[in-house]
Amino acid sequence: MDRFGCLALLHLKKEKHLVGISVGRSRKKFHHEMRINKMSAKPGCHGFRIVLDGLKPTFNIAKIFRSAQGFGAHGIDLVKIESFNPYPSLGATRYVPARFHADFAGAHRALTDEGYTIFAFDVKATELLTDVKLPEKSAFVLGHEEFGLSFRPEDHPGVRYLRIPMYGQVQSLNVSVAASVAMFEYTRQYGRPENEVHFEGVSRYEESQQDDEPELGD
Repeated sequence: MDRFGCLALLHLKKEKHLVGISVGRSRKKFHHEMRINKMSAKPGCHGFRIVLDGLKPTFNIAKIFRSAQGFGAHGIDLVKIESFNPYPSLGATRYVPARFHADFAGAHRALTDEGYTIFAFDVKATELLTDVKLPEKSAFVLGHEEFGLSFRPEDHPGVRYLRIPMYGQVQSLNVSVAASVAMFEYTRQYGRPENEVHFEGVSRYEESQQDDEPELGD
């Protein structure tokens, strides 16, 4: 092996070593952030939820947490995701309620029981996101970056399929960008004025839910 080959091999070994360290740090950081999440995360000021169906445990999940916190999501459901790199969220993983599901069927049951209308994004869908009047309790499902959704349409016939309008030759967006577009469209339809939003304590959405509950006698 010549000098160039030796240097390339040493560089590859160094990269693998650094990747191993990075993965270890990410896992440690993930568990630390989720402990804080359980103690301090509260639903945002809007009623929508984001469902991440088997995404890669790299940067997209954390970026979606960051957008979800900014748009006031009620929470995030993570399907078939055991851990992820939380660093790109810039701390947002601490504030958006997160719950984990072993499969989509579990997430579907939970969301249906809570009265959510479930929308899944698919590039082959006929309905456009911008043409739909979204229910206040909307849940947006985004699939794996390469393989898409983990379930078949016939498994959950109540799920509605949407796509984002596209005008170029590229027919899909990065999953974190697509999630942000969905959140923006929801807040365009339901967004509260910023000066009416609680940044601490009970959210406006929680207050509206409490107002609908009957008062109990002594």
